[in-house]
Amino acid sequence: MQVNYVKGFKRRLGQVLGLGTSLLAIGLSGCATPPPKSDTADYQAYQQLNDPLEPTNRVFFRVNNTLDRYAMKPVAKGYVDITTQPIRNHVGYFASNINEPARTINFMAEGMPTDAGTSFMRFLINSTIGIGGIFDPASALGYKETDTDVGLTLAMWGVPPGPYLYLPVFGPSGVRDASNIPAELYGTPMELAPASDALSDFGYAEGGIHLINTRAGLLDTIDQINATALDPYATFRSLYRQSRDSQIQLIKQHDLHGANGAPGTPYYVH
Repeated sequence: MQVNYVKGFKRRLGQVLGLGTSLLAIGLSGCATPPPKSDTADYQAYQQLNDPLEPTNRVFFRVNNTLDRYAMKPVAKGYVDITTQPIRNHVGYFASNINEPARTINFMAEGMPTDAGTSFMRFLINSTIGIGGIFDPASALGYKETDTDVGLTLAMWGVPPGPYLYLPVFGPSGVRDASNIPAELYGTPMELAPASDALSDFGYAEGGIHLINTRAGLLDTIDQINATALDPYATFRSLYRQSRDSQIQLIKQHDLHGANGAPGTPYYVH
C-alpha cells in the first residue's frame, strides 16, 4: 500500500509540475513590466529576452543558489573527494542507460527510426553485457549515445519554447522544456516494474546519486560563472538557451543527413 501511494504521488507530482509551470507562466506574466512599444529598442530587447517572469525567476535563482551553496555543492565536493573520475563515469553510464527507453520513444516521435533503433540497442546491450548500464560496451560496438527529450521532441513538432522559467530545485527551463520534469520523474523502466519497497528505495537512491554526480561534474564551471559573470542569472539564462537551440539545430541537421534511412551523424554525442 505504501509503495503504491509513493508511486502514485510521483505521478501526481509530475502532472502537477507539468501543468503548474504552464499556469505559472500565464498567471505571473505581469511580474515584469514591459517597456512601452514607442521605445522600440528596449521593447525589442524585452521581447527577445522572452523572460516576462524575470523578477520571480530571480527569486527562485537566489533560493537555488542558497540551497546549492549550503547543501548540494558541499555534498558534491565531498563526493568528488571520495570517488575517482572512472567511478563517476560509470555512475553517469548507469543513469544514462535508465533513460534510454525514453529516448527511444522520443526518437520515434521525432520520426527518426535509425536513432530509435540505436537507442534501443544501447539499452539492450548495456543492460546485459554492460551489467545494468554500469559499463558502456554499446559504444564500442558502434552504437554511440545520442540524446533527446520531450522538450526537444515538442520543438521538432513546432511547439514554441514559451517564456523562460527558472524553477525551484530544477533550475533553468521554459514552458515547453518543463515537460521534461514529469517525463524524468516517472518515464523510466522502474515505473513499469511491479511495485516493491526495494524498487522504490532504489529509485530514490538512483535519483539522488545521479543528481550529485551531475553537480560534481559542474563544480568548476558553475564556480567560474559565479565568480566572473557580471550577472550570473543572465549568463545561465543565455547558456541554457544556446544549448537548447544548438541541440534543436543539430537534430534538424541530423534529420536531413539521415533521411530515408541513410546513416546520419549523431547530433548530441556524450
